[in-house]
Amino acid sequence: MAAKVVYVCNTCGARHPKWVGQCPDCGSWNSLQEVAEPRGSPASRIASGREGGYAGGHTAQIQDLSAISPDEQPRLAIGISELDRVLGGGLVSGSVILIGGDPGIGKSTLLLQSCAHLAGTLPVLYVSGEESPQQIGLRARRLGLAGVGIRLLAETCVERILEQAAREQPGVMVIDSIQTLYTETLPSAPGSVTQVRETAAQLVRFAKQRATAMFLVGHVTKDGTLAGPRVLEHMVDTVLYFEGESGGTFRLLRSIKNRFGPVNELGVFAMADQGLREVKNPSAIFLSRHDQEVPGSLVMVTREGTRPLLVEVQALVDESPLANPRRVALGLDQNRLAMLLAVLHRHGRVAMFNQDVFVNVVGGVRITETAADLPVMLAVLSSYRDRPLPLDLAAFGEIGLSGEVRPVPNGPDRLREAAKHGIKRAILPKGNAPKEGVQGLVIQVVKTLSEAIEAAF
Repeated sequence: MAAKVVYVCNTCGARHPKWVGQCPDCGSWNSLQEVAEPRGSPASRIASGREGGYAGGHTAQIQDLSAISPDEQPRLAIGISELDRVLGGGLVSGSVILIGGDPGIGKSTLLLQSCAHLAGTLPVLYVSGEESPQQIGLRARRLGLAGVGIRLLAETCVERILEQAAREQPGVMVIDSIQTLYTETLPSAPGSVTQVRETAAQLVRFAKQRATAMFLVGHVTKDGTLAGPRVLEHMVDTVLYFEGESGGTFRLLRSIKNRFGPVNELGVFAMADQGLREVKNPSAIFLSRHDQEVPGSLVMVTREGTRPLLVEVQALVDESPLANPRRVALGLDQNRLAMLLAVLHRHGRVAMFNQDVFVNVVGGVRITETAADLPVMLAVLSSYRDRPLPLDLAAFGEIGLSGEVRPVPNGPDRLREAAKHGIKRAILPKGNAPKEGVQGLVIQVVKTLSEAIEAAF
């Protein structure tokens, strides 16, 4: 059958009949790639069951919503509590989980340890397109997992993988990685947009039909997003990102999408000689602070998913030799830092137009919620005035453009977490004031930025 030429966007996966400089769907420039493929939609051939012997030819039936049982999906605990927390309580049969992260961050190590925990409960198949079975065996011995009942397959053709999996009938499958697989129905190279999309479609369909929980490992681009089309994230049930410095100790597993649990859940691991080790109390690690008070340091109470977390925010304000002073934020939104400095000037009467401002969240944690506004502003002011804040002081709250301190969700949980880790005084919005006090914690409520500055200093 003659091949036709289409142009596929590397960013969003949209297909176009001719090349254009800018993708009309997502707006990215120079992202269209020429792809030759057989006439007729590969997806339609797969859906009709003509591709692959595992299809089964099942026809869906229309059901009434009121007749569907509301029973929750049964979950299987992996045995790694931090991973179970991020997944929403464990694995769901037939779910497809996409996990991405930088090279060497520990994705294969975490999945191999997870397979070792699950191997005694149900059949596990580990498919590697990047490493040989000997390399995986060496890693298993290093991690002390030799002898566990994990089945290995080194293959990159998705049709042959699914043929083997149909015979093995695993309860859990790991695909490492999705960018190395290809389907024989397409002539393009592995890792291209069309190959990633079509191989993922076949794997997702197999997982749903066979009730197999499946992990897909995905590569990331230079800016830290998952490589391949964005449609890949929409096809799977859960998207996890593995974050952290490859040379550092701690790793953060963050849930971006989860159809079976809460999003923005966070799991914390530490890389050791025997693989990844769970961190049960991350607040105690992120609060490894100085022995004495120093300017520019303050504890903030943030929240990741269902877990309140205490982290230290540090600020350094120094006179700038540049015409345009620098605003650098690590672990925070840089645009929000610029906005907070403008509010501090307008409503706090503190001008920093000739100062370089550097803000860092200790431990590599990335804060996306607005509860960090108040502690960031107080830490910046502490460094600017060279006046240290007490070690047992914590704060949280959102700052509005008119200088008001706005409440944030789950205030009581944050206060209890702060008291548990030795915090004696907390500055928080008036809207978060608890009806009953927290034992051992002095609570100062504020309504405006000026009140917060007066309470802190």
